[in-house]
Amino acid sequence: MRARVRGQWDTMSRAERAVSDFLANCSAERLLYASAADLGAESRTSNATVVRTVQKLGYTGLSELKQQVAAPFSSTVAPEVRLQQRIAHLGSGYEDVSRSVWAEARERIELAENLLSADAVSQAIELILHARQAHTYGVGSSGIAAAHLALRLNRVGCPARHIDSDGFALADELLHIRHSDVVVVFAPGRVITEVDVILSRARDVGANVILVSDELTESLSDRVAVALMAPHTPTGLSAEALTSILVGDVLVQSIAAIHPDLAVETSHSLTSLRTKLGY
Repeated sequence: MRARVRGQWDTMSRAERAVSDFLANCSAERLLYASAADLGAESRTSNATVVRTVQKLGYTGLSELKQQVAAPFSSTVAPEVRLQQRIAHLGSGYEDVSRSVWAEARERIELAENLLSADAVSQAIELILHARQAHTYGVGSSGIAAAHLALRLNRVGCPARHIDSDGFALADELLHIRHSDVVVVFAPGRVITEVDVILSRARDVGANVILVSDELTESLSDRVAVALMAPHTPTGLSAEALTSILVGDVLVQSIAAIHPDLAVETSHSLTSLRTKLGY
């Protein structure tokens, strides 16, 4: 941060310098929980000046800055300590808590939209459309996004199954991955043993892998066919799987747009089956 400020200092207005000076000396935890309006008030400028300054420093917005601050902060501070800090910063009032949660969700969604590559999405769609079957897997709470994607792919006519086992039972699930399949892995920030084995299984049988992640898109680039960005929560205020679910929705809706007849036919079949079941 300080290096970026030094590099842009001569091009900044007095207000932008005030914001930059505040950001350079602000603690990580304070920055993570502050909105643009908060930072504007504390630097005696405005939220518009904060956003403009952050962009001048090379970030797409405040959310991307928070993502970069959160990575080392999260790895060095214990979860229970982060929880205590989050509670302390939010306070006990409903209005403050609600405003903070909604603000972070909006920031993450905006950042995800900006980071999601149209070319990468197109490649992922082609892999799913030409696959014998799609398999989805998510680390921890990202399993919600994986289950959601499998359900929605099936509903637009793309055969998909959610791998919801870990540990010893995962081996049986991996036997179903075959040549010409595609595996969609949701892994926000760490490569656990299960992810490593899934990637190896896909390579061994000739299946393609689509990675949906925040921190692993570069480190795993040589082991996956396509990597899609889904920024995770820098603070824990909003759901971990929020942006991953939306990335999945982009894939599904794009597939439905490409093959509307298949999507409509599948929807009709689903409705018919529900009717026979009494729903």
